Order: sequence, then C-alpha cells, then structure tokens
Amino acid sequence: MSPGRIVGLDPGERRIGVAVADDLGLIAQPYSVLRRDAADFADALRAIAATTGAVLFVVGLPVSLSGREGAAAAAARELGRMVTDITGVAVEFYDERFTTTIAEQVLLESGMRRRGRRERRDMVAAAVMLQGYLDRRTRAD
Repeated sequence: MSPGRIVGLDPGERRIGVAVADDLGLIAQPYSVLRRDAADFADALRAIAATTGAVLFVVGLPVSLSGREGAAAAAARELGRMVTDITGVAVEFYDERFTTTIAEQVLLESGMRRRGRRERRDMVAAAVMLQGYLDRRTRAD
C-alpha cells in the first residue's frame, strides 16, 4: 500500500465516528465525529481525506451475531459508496460488532462523565473498529 493513512468510519444513525491510523498503520486513534445530516457532510469528508492523507477508508459493517447483514449493514455499504464517490479514496468494510459497547466501557473505566462519554463514544468506537482492522491486517502479513 502506498504511503498515507487509513481512516476508520463507524456509522451510526445520526453520527459517524472517525478514527485515523498512525503513519505505520499500527495504532488507531479517535479523530472526530461527523453528523450525517450536516449540510457540509461532503466537504467535511473531503477535508478529513485531505488532512489525513487518506489512502483507504475502513467503514464499520454492523452485522448481527449470526453474521447476517440487515438494514444497518446496507446503510453502511451505501455510506462506503458515498465515501468513494465524494473522496475518490477506496473503501473496505470491517465487522464492527460490539465496538460501541467496548468504547462505552473504556470511557466508563476512564471515569468520564456521561456528557463527555456521549460526545466521545462514536470516535472511540471508530478507533476500536479500526484497531481491529489494523490488527487483523498485521497478522495476515
């Protein structure tokens, strides 16, 4: 893969958590949150791609415990198509089961208050999902 960063997107109904991998593609860090309904959504996505030097977006794919894809997974796949159309950057999908639950637990254990957790949960969930993708990729190499 060419030099650049991998950006993770954890889609929710109203917000999309964003995380970015380090230059080596080893460690994911929370980055920001995008509002799905924002008028400047496309511009914000382009700015993230440009600012981070994105070479790949990894979109969290919400599948059921049985591995089936439902309406939320279809929406995530549509988001992936939009991301490529808007940014010109390739997209891969990664199973994001339990990422929000893990993110909430991490934030609870850190002692963060409820309001702070709500504001950070989506980007932490994106980092959890992206870290899983990076770890799997590293093991496969």
